[in-house]
Order: sequence, then C-alpha cells, then structure tokens
Amino acid sequence: MMRRKKRLSINLLDLTPEQLAGWETAENGNVVVLIPKFQHELLVKWLLPRLKYPHVRVKLDKLGSFVWKQCDGRTTVAEMADRMRAEFQESAESAEDRIRTFLLMLEKSELVNLNAHAIETKQQ
Repeated sequence: MMRRKKRLSINLLDLTPEQLAGWETAENGNVVVLIPKFQHELLVKWLLPRLKYPHVRVKLDKLGSFVWKQCDGRTTVAEMADRMRAEFQESAESAEDRIRTFLLMLEKSELVNLNAHAIETKQQ
C-alpha cells in the first residue's frame, strides 16, 4: 500500500524569494534576466565559450523588474506586495495575485528559489 506524502501548508506571503540567475539592467531601467543556454557540464565547457551569445535574454516589464529586484532572499512576498502598491498605485491593484503568478512561473523555470525551508525551520 502506497502512502501519500504529507503536504506542508505554506503561506506564500511569508516566503523569501531568492534569484538563481544573473541579470542586468537595460537602458530603460527594466531588468533583463540572463539564462544560460546550456546546463550540462560538457556543453558549458566546450560549446558555451564558442557562442557569441551564451545566454538567453528575457526582458521584464516594469512590474516584473520591480519584483525581480526585490528577490534578495530576505524580503518576504508580503513586503514586496506592500512596496509594489506604494510604488505603482493603480497598476498594482491585485499585487499579491500578480506576484504569486510571476514567482511560481520563475520557480518552475528554476530562476528563483522561494526558500520554503526557512519557514519550515521557524515553525518547528
């Protein structure tokens, strides 16, 4: 008989996202995330140095750039939402929903670590 994994109930607003990819700022002030084209050790060693552009460049809009800059491993999602509302007023009406969707997409792409383990250790 198979046992089900115990699911942890984690509040997204308490998580502290941390960037896992490099980035740079574009001329207009928005963030450009640099995603390496290859992850495999041999491809990185042999192919990457020969490429003109070793990264895929993902350009973020102003709200995405704001959230990305806040992903420092110390700022919680709730603090990000408060800062977003203060900075963008009208365009950040549903800040928590927008940040949640964006961060889950980044985590799925392995560009952000949501640091859920820090919350688990605090609760125990």
